[in-house]
Amino acid sequence: MTTTAQMLDAAQVQRLAESMVAFLETNVPPDGLFHPDVFCDLSLPQWRLQTEGIDAVVRLRREGHPDQGRVSRWRADPTPDGFVFEFEERWTDANGESWYAREMLRATVSDGRITEASIYCTGDWDQARQSEHAQEVTLLRP
Repeated sequence: MTTTAQMLDAAQVQRLAESMVAFLETNVPPDGLFHPDVFCDLSLPQWRLQTEGIDAVVRLRREGHPDQGRVSRWRADPTPDGFVFEFEERWTDANGESWYAREMLRATVSDGRITEASIYCTGDWDQARQSEHAQEVTLLRP
């Protein structure tokens, strides 16, 4: 696949970031978010996974996060060939447990669609880990 490097404007970054939020919250990618041959490289604290194609990316997402949640905070910044997307997710699993993850995604974009996504995840924090963190650490910024 050939990519065309071009700096995205603010409106393009906003559209893609909002589409990514919709995907993360529903596990269904909005039309036009991903290129059909999208490549995904996911790094977890002690594991790394890769996949290619929209169906495979959706499957990877659903295997890691089967329960729908919400993106509680996000930020997107343009790069020379796409954008960087920083986000936090919160969800409740089937057992009623509250979970949290903080992630960073670097997207390469061509023709308005994501062609490559490198994702770095802190790992999923259960309620016990979130409580422990809150007792041990005072964040300077939320």
